[in-house]
Amino acid sequence: MPELPEVETWRRLAQKHAVGKKISQAFVADDSIVFDRNDPTTLPHILEGRSISATHRKGKHCWLSLDNGQDLYLHFGMTGSLHWLPDLAAEPSHIKLRLHLSDGSHLSYRNLRRIGRVRLLDDVTALPPVSLLGPDPLEDDFSVQTLQSQLSKRKAPIKAILLDQKVFAGVGNWIADEVLYAMKLNPHTSCASLDPTQIQELRSTLLNILTQAVDLDADASRFPKDWLFHYRWGKKATSDAQGASIQFDQIGGRTTAWVP
Repeated sequence: MPELPEVETWRRLAQKHAVGKKISQAFVADDSIVFDRNDPTTLPHILEGRSISATHRKGKHCWLSLDNGQDLYLHFGMTGSLHWLPDLAAEPSHIKLRLHLSDGSHLSYRNLRRIGRVRLLDDVTALPPVSLLGPDPLEDDFSVQTLQSQLSKRKAPIKAILLDQKVFAGVGNWIADEVLYAMKLNPHTSCASLDPTQIQELRSTLLNILTQAVDLDADASRFPKDWLFHYRWGKKATSDAQGASIQFDQIGGRTTAWVP
């Protein structure tokens, strides 16, 4: 599933290539699952003629603000992605939404498994799921004090709480594992047992990993070679970059990769 770095990379792509441009034409796939709040047959007529005035992201959620005050919300589900194309020659398959921009380029939303959602809303931030999210580590108040007040009340494992979008908006499974791996912190550790120094380290490590991933355009092939990311996937994963054994546990209903 796309996590915060991927979604921020796509937001920046839209910011660079689409903001200030008019939607001259819109293609909307006839898919009532992806377009669960708007009629796919009438949505193109609403979008056409509008200009994209801004881009936003919170956690794994992204939206484009239009010049009429509405928001075009994009959620990527398991396999969604956003593409900017100067022409359509290299456009991938499974495009659900294509915005033809006034300079002749295109902004296309792709989704293979139809788990993502596209919605035209009056205010994304006033409605679930965005209204239910906690602080975004890169965008919102994410002080040590805020974290300490959140974590000190919880006895659940730190790995499970890292995945709680009401506490860490945008943090997904591999990021949580990477943070704990970098800290050499057992993912089963109770949040309430963390001392202020560990919470400060948790915050700085999370911000460091997210910032690096975003700066590298969420291109996994460019991630540091000693990251657990490169060694944690698949049934044949056995050891990290140093040869230490990787263990896989279920924590909070998710598979956790860690190195005891």
